Amino acid sequence: MKDFIIPDRDFGTPESKSKVMVTLNVDGFDVTVPEGTSVMRAAAEAGITVPKLCASDNMAAFGSCRLCLVEIEGRNGTPASCTTPVAPGMKVHTQTGQLKQLRRGVMELYISDHPLDCLTCSANGDCELQDMAGAVGLRDVRYEAVENHFTPKNTAGELNRQWMPKDDSNPYFTYDPAKCIVCSRCVRACEEVQGTFALTIEGRGFDSRVSAGAASDSFLTSDCVSCGACVQACPTATLQEKSVIDIGTPERSVITTCAYCGVGCSFKAEMRGDELVRMVPYKHGKANRGHSCVKGRFAYGYASHKDRILNPMIRENINDPWQEVTWEEALGFAARRMKDIQAKHGRQSVGVITSSRCTNEETYLVQKLTRAVFMNNNTDTCARVCHSPTGYGLGQTFGTSAGTQDFDSVEETDVVVVIGANPTDGHPVFASRLKKRLRQGAKLIVIDPRRIDLVKSPHIEAAHHLALKPGTNVAVVTSIAHVIVTEGLADESFIRERCDWDEFQDYAEFVADPRHAPEATELLTGVPAAELRAAARLFAKGGNGAIYYGLGVTEHSQGSTTVIGIANLAMLTGNIGRPGVGVNPLRGQNNVQGSCDMGSFPHELPGYRHVKNDSAREVFEKLWGVTLDHEPGLRIPNMLDAAVEGTFKGLYCQGEDILQSDPDTKHVAAGLAAMDCVIVHDLFLNETANYAHVFLPGSSFLEKDGTFTNAERRINRVRKVMAPKNGFGDWEVTQMLANAMGAGWTYTHPSQIMDEIAATTPSFAGVSYEKLETEGSVQWPCNEAHPLGTPLMHVDGFMRGKGKFIRTEYVATDEKTGPRFPLLLTTGRILSQYNVGAQTRRTANTVWHEEDVLEIHPHDAEVRGVKDRDWVRLASRSGDTSLRAKLTDRVSPGVVYTTFHHPSTQANVITTDFSDWATNCPEYKVTAVQVSPSNGPSDWQEDYASQAALARRILPAAE
Repeated sequence: MKDFIIPDRDFGTPESKSKVMVTLNVDGFDVTVPEGTSVMRAAAEAGITVPKLCASDNMAAFGSCRLCLVEIEGRNGTPASCTTPVAPGMKVHTQTGQLKQLRRGVMELYISDHPLDCLTCSANGDCELQDMAGAVGLRDVRYEAVENHFTPKNTAGELNRQWMPKDDSNPYFTYDPAKCIVCSRCVRACEEVQGTFALTIEGRGFDSRVSAGAASDSFLTSDCVSCGACVQACPTATLQEKSVIDIGTPERSVITTCAYCGVGCSFKAEMRGDELVRMVPYKHGKANRGHSCVKGRFAYGYASHKDRILNPMIRENINDPWQEVTWEEALGFAARRMKDIQAKHGRQSVGVITSSRCTNEETYLVQKLTRAVFMNNNTDTCARVCHSPTGYGLGQTFGTSAGTQDFDSVEETDVVVVIGANPTDGHPVFASRLKKRLRQGAKLIVIDPRRIDLVKSPHIEAAHHLALKPGTNVAVVTSIAHVIVTEGLADESFIRERCDWDEFQDYAEFVADPRHAPEATELLTGVPAAELRAAARLFAKGGNGAIYYGLGVTEHSQGSTTVIGIANLAMLTGNIGRPGVGVNPLRGQNNVQGSCDMGSFPHELPGYRHVKNDSAREVFEKLWGVTLDHEPGLRIPNMLDAAVEGTFKGLYCQGEDILQSDPDTKHVAAGLAAMDCVIVHDLFLNETANYAHVFLPGSSFLEKDGTFTNAERRINRVRKVMAPKNGFGDWEVTQMLANAMGAGWTYTHPSQIMDEIAATTPSFAGVSYEKLETEGSVQWPCNEAHPLGTPLMHVDGFMRGKGKFIRTEYVATDEKTGPRFPLLLTTGRILSQYNVGAQTRRTANTVWHEEDVLEIHPHDAEVRGVKDRDWVRLASRSGDTSLRAKLTDRVSPGVVYTTFHHPSTQANVITTDFSDWATNCPEYKVTAVQVSPSNGPSDWQEDYASQAALARRILPAAE
């Protein structure tokens, strides 16, 4: 593996999970290892390296390179150490005269069909073939190949039929067949690690070569998802990052955490000087275990994109062009405006929006800014529009607002329910781990209106796909519970021991009502009764049952109710408190869990303690020296409503683009336009900045120290890889703004902020940078009772005491189809893009997704006269936009689907202001629409583009 910078030793074969230990002798040294361990790994455990080319410890042993031969006393021949398991008393020799001769012979054969251009090769210094040639003592090659794969023409000038040109179609890496040694590591990585099965070895013998798809396919047009597993596995320059070819071999690395989705992958940022050469997944990362996706592995170029703003800017009016100023001028301008607003309109007239892309420490300071400086609780975060129902639903039922498991738990599950989530696109590294478990025999139930990839893809197929009608989640989940209760499938002993029995009795009476039977709900949900019953029985009696859900659960008018229903299912079946089970929200952004933990909601202080709690407020009042407001503040929708009404006038928005990401774009624009001071703190002039008066340039994840908290509650270190291009980390910018307002904060490093978090927040009481350096990461709660963190929640009891069953009555959304709007629109993400696309649109990832498209069923398209790639008008009661159509049977008749990554589409001009009853989470997933042919972008889109262009004018610095 290409990990020479930090010695992450490759042991050759995976670790055995056996509890039975075996002792053997390797080159005179006794070594004790678990039964089932390979001889190669046992030798490595003893510090003895056996030469290898086809072996790697993240894949099953293959035994093709014949370089890892050993001698075993009492056995004939020279077996491959990677495929030979250890045995008690075995005596192994790794370095004998015979072995030396055999290995040199094998290496001669490899080198005879390999170009000897090592000095100019991009893998020079990072080539395992080169290393192994040295390890076996190869000094000359006796063989001269009659035919080879690396010269375009023979000595007579004739074309070499074995030679193939380099494939550089992928924007991030090249494939050079001339340097391939056919070790199959790339093929096996694609199969075993990623689970895509995009690569194969075609041909036999000397004609063998790696192939991506059909003969006419390139890496770009094949099924390859550009996760980088094949590139990382390649021992030569056959598969090589283009960045390494362009920049050179890295010289040092820094361990940090990815800033995309909520999986929280650990990476080595490999550097040459202050230039980032590549991001390599860190094999000891506990969330990703050495794997990655296209975004984390390759899509980091946005950090140095030409669109990035590096100097502060201000303007008196949103119709004026921007003017570059000094930091002192910008912060002074912002502070004066916010003070004037509060003096004129009262202290409740301003607020903040924290960022789920920034660190815990930065988020903590932003909520502190509004509570201790603005003196109100007007703070909210993007979780409002994604996972706020998770916080409410799990808090009510279990007593804590987070998932119950770690990602390793999926390796022990028997039945997986994926509801309202698309892991292969939204959380691809977790999806790879899930697919691996499914290939091992676990069963899968998908509950989704759209046929996501997990329903059927290479070597996996869902046992049940409940293709429900959008908006009927509660009815489906309650119907599943009906089957479990009425058929006697509930785990009564678990319920009696761990849950409130009286509440269960009430809940059981509710779900047993015949109106919740699958036969009664089939017409409403569109899910066949027999299919739903079979799925319910499988989950209840199939062994360890785990539920993973996403925004297709929470972004509904009954999002909180569905989360409660999911928690009910887990408690009904006893699937809580051990490996392989649990309720697991798949968080959308890298630190959306952390932003909630840090007190970003207007009713909660850090650690999910209500602002009305006197003892909780007292902790912060003593430390901060202020008196805190005991009344909850405004949520984002309330802020916008109040702005339109004229009572909310100032906003500090860090790292969020509410104009593109929040529903009902026209209403968001009206709210922002009505404010007297909008401060946008971001990397780019995003859509929200069109209405801003102050722009404070932000720093990327590569330029800061701090922590992220992922979907499994894992607190990971973010480490500064390079100096901030704007001059300051985001936490420093917030501190400077607070001090301009008169705060007097004196933090000098993010570790001091974490120390304050630990001192004030019980679930973080044991967290420190020193512990994170020692342990790598910890999962909260981390405190005196759990000094190394808590991988599994609710093991001996629920955080709230007894698990609480709550009735889940289905209430139809107010957003209904009719003659004018007969279709239902639902939205989601695609693999190559992330959220509003501010980062990924500024990378080569646009080669896979250059625009948002509307997925529509062929039947719905035919009756409207729409063909594939036609422009269509997508209209709702809120607005309309135009985009191209994509005909597909992934969606059911009556349902259309689109993504929201491109501001040119502005899909959220379509969505309505309906929201979850408990949390105001917008109902993105159910919008009544009509689709009709169009000639191109709508008038509104053209007007929006013109307004955005005017809003982004920047005066030359001299003016």
